[in-house]
Amino acid sequence: MRISMIAGLALAACAGAALAGPMSNPPTERTICIDVGGQSLPAVCKVPASRLDKREDFCLCNEGVKVTAPVCGPGERAPAENIAYEKARKAAARDGSLIGDLYEGRAMCVAARDPLSGF
Repeated sequence: MRISMIAGLALAACAGAALAGPMSNPPTERTICIDVGGQSLPAVCKVPASRLDKREDFCLCNEGVKVTAPVCGPGERAPAENIAYEKARKAAARDGSLIGDLYEGRAMCVAARDPLSGF
């Protein structure tokens, strides 16, 4: 009886760890804030306490409009911030998302959150 109970608890612990999922899955999108001119503003986000987990639970914009943007993939960089890009980003963000939008043939992506720096 005691052995079967211990085996059952061990099995339940393994199943719980499997359901939790790996934390190495990087997020594919982030929330950014955009002001009326298309400039990027900081978003205030609630994030996990882990330095390894790069997810954002939810974000708010104290100023500007809340927009969902794709995270740049490996080897991909966000377009340089300039007036032309800000105007294009403002126009593309009218639907609340930059996912699938391009600027000069490149995705309008943003860098992944760096848990060590807090941004």
